[in-house]
Amino acid sequence: MGARHKATVAAEALLDGEAEALTRKAVEMALAGDGAALRLCLDRIIPPRRERPVRFNVPVMHSPGDAVAAMAAIAAAVAQAHLTPARQLSCRTWSETTSKLSRRRSSMSG
Repeated sequence: MGARHKATVAAEALLDGEAEALTRKAVEMALAGDGAALRLCLDRIIPPRRERPVRFNVPVMHSPGDAVAAMAAIAAAVAQAHLTPARQLSCRTWSETTSKLSRRRSSMSG
């Protein structure tokens, strides 16, 4: 059985034959106005989004020097509340990686 807890295995065994009836009951309760049942149903249909797509202008990076302009655009997006500081980090990582690849490409061709 591995590391699964005995209570979890027992609960799964009890619920296995009742999944359809429980689902039907949850939908009925949601349609009758039960807020908790409605949230449960909607969370299964449309799970909460962790991150939302954002749009902001970043200069095209043709050379390693363009990374400075890209970083400035990312910083401006944070300042204007288009990006959260956490999202800024992933954009900054993207910019740094792109800059490194551009430097490698330049050193290989030159």
